Amino acid sequence: MENKITVTATINASKKKVWEYYTNPAHIVNWNFADPSWHCPSASNDMKIGGRYIARMEAKDGSFGFDFEANYTKIDVGKSFSYEFGGRQATVEFNEQNGMTKVTVIFDPETTNSIEMQEKGWQAILNNFKQYTENN
Repeated sequence: MENKITVTATINASKKKVWEYYTNPAHIVNWNFADPSWHCPSASNDMKIGGRYIARMEAKDGSFGFDFEANYTKIDVGKSFSYEFGGRQATVEFNEQNGMTKVTVIFDPETTNSIEMQEKGWQAILNNFKQYTENN
């Protein structure tokens, strides 16, 4: 597998709040999309080893959509988790620093889209998460 891609954001919120907003489907639907022309109409999260995460991502005009599905492989509640999706792996880490929380997402790239496009897309989603969490 190629080198992993890493995206980060520092959120002005406690680690407890950041974890809750990142993992709770009631919040996931409000931030889990890379572009304002898209949305996340539904999400479910069975956060346990072997548990399934599913987020529906769709263009608002209905022209395209897909389910992002993953299975948890490791969970350290409040600190980090890892999951497998389509033969790829990802890890999300939460580190509190001076009352703020740095979220780091490290994932295996896929082979269809460029590394740069994948990095920009995942960073855009993380930026949406930061904005949503800080404003709610």
